[in-house]
Amino acid sequence: MNFTTATPVQEIAIPLAMAGRDILASAQTGTGKTAAFLLPILTKIESDPRPGIQCLIIVPTRELALQIDQNLQGLAYFTNVSSMAIYGGGDGTNFDQEKQAIQSGVDVLIATPGRLNSHLNLGYTNTSTIRFFVLDEADRMLDMGFIADIHKVKKLLPENVQTLMFSATMPTKIRQLSGEILNNPEHINIAISKPSENILQLAYSVFSDQKVQMVEHILKDKNMRSVIVFCSTKKSVSAVERALQKLKLSCASISSDLDQNEREQVMLDFRNKKITTLVATDLVSRGIDIADIDLVINYDIPADAEDYVHRIGRTARAASEGVAITLISPEEQGKFKRIEELIGTTVHKGHLPAGFKAGPEYSPGTRKPGGFNKRKKFGNKSKNRPHPDRKPQS
Repeated sequence: MNFTTATPVQEIAIPLAMAGRDILASAQTGTGKTAAFLLPILTKIESDPRPGIQCLIIVPTRELALQIDQNLQGLAYFTNVSSMAIYGGGDGTNFDQEKQAIQSGVDVLIATPGRLNSHLNLGYTNTSTIRFFVLDEADRMLDMGFIADIHKVKKLLPENVQTLMFSATMPTKIRQLSGEILNNPEHINIAISKPSENILQLAYSVFSDQKVQMVEHILKDKNMRSVIVFCSTKKSVSAVERALQKLKLSCASISSDLDQNEREQVMLDFRNKKITTLVATDLVSRGIDIADIDLVINYDIPADAEDYVHRIGRTARAASEGVAITLISPEEQGKFKRIEELIGTTVHKGHLPAGFKAGPEYSPGTRKPGGFNKRKKFGNKSKNRPHPDRKPQS
């Protein structure tokens, strides 16, 4: 697969995993963490084959489940190790296929929490054979409310299971979770919250109604292999996709509006360069490894500053170079200031192109964009207003 040199997280994690240690690793997307846990697990399964499910990998999204399964199939091509990705969104046929794989004892099971629990609740999943338990993108799973599901699964596993937890960030809740499910873990910390130095970052201060025009200007008549435009809402995704289609650009969108088969087809076409521009929500900001992304455009700024790092990390993978352009509306200036504080860098603000009306001044520290944190005063009526779920006193 043309892997010749271990990445930093692989260099540290693989020997520890081979030695049987539990691991808590902080490593953002693009650092090679998938191979860091797959390679030692595959080695152990191949050298000591046993019946039943050997490894359970839990991930937050179906896209990441598919990504890991594809990576595993490549790494395990010349072995006898079998795998299955299970996730929601499919039809009854998919569920039956998953059930059959689970009952037959597939070696590696890669699952989203909700789908896994659906199978566990039906009583045919034998977890007593599991030797390796992996939590990938653990911080995102906590953000999505899966912590109870993780605890439920952990209780069903053997006491001596080897647990590897990978997280892009290390908030207090992740440390608490690691203390509850890991056994004397080794800690690995690989450059959290810092974008690759190979990414050229640029931002424009614009009004909201200038954003579509800016995306058109950036992409029109450009010969780019792969571009991702990140939006925070499905409404923005639709607006950008319509504009780019009018320019006759090869583009498609991916959001929760698409069913699973449609999403998989869009991602496949994007990987194979049949589509050059992908307009997406944060569904694809984490864990999706696509090579040769030339440009990432942040049409909307993410609410979580960490997600900015994940978004622009889609470009400049490994040793390649890339560009990330962010459009900042007045209401988003405070968010972008927090991003700059997180990454420890002031992103250069470019001048709008000729023909554009002047954009707003970028001054997040001197005003409250969009009127955030302002409260209108309507007297003291709210003090006497009964709570909608509270019965009035007699």
